[in-house]
Amino acid sequence: MLQTALRKDALTATPAGFELRVGLPWIRSMPLSSLGGFAVEIDGVRVPPGELAVVLGARSVPADSLQAESGWWFVQDRLVLAGKRELRGGAHAVAVCFQLLVPYLQAGPGSPLLLPFRLEALLDPDRVPVPSVSRDVA
Repeated sequence: MLQTALRKDALTATPAGFELRVGLPWIRSMPLSSLGGFAVEIDGVRVPPGELAVVLGARSVPADSLQAESGWWFVQDRLVLAGKRELRGGAHAVAVCFQLLVPYLQAGPGSPLLLPFRLEALLDPDRVPVPSVSRDVA
């Protein structure tokens, strides 16, 4: 699961900055409302939280506002994180952190399981995309 969460073609440069496509590192599809605590670092520099968004189809939602979303992150899909940081050419050390609340598993009495994830990879935004059946979360 973790090996494919950040594929080699996960990072792309856009006119507004970058997009990072993240695979769900869990065994089941999860509601978007179970996600939180997003943080992205590129080359050791954190993207300011106010500049990080999740792209859901034609909409862009602040990364810290997913608790109000009714959609799902399906296991085979990629969650698109967008940031306003311009990328220079070549490879970049990328890290993405987030928390996944698993509502059907208990961590203690009356407390659902909250899993922290940190995914890291060396990614090149100029890399040719690999053909895939994955879709972006919409």
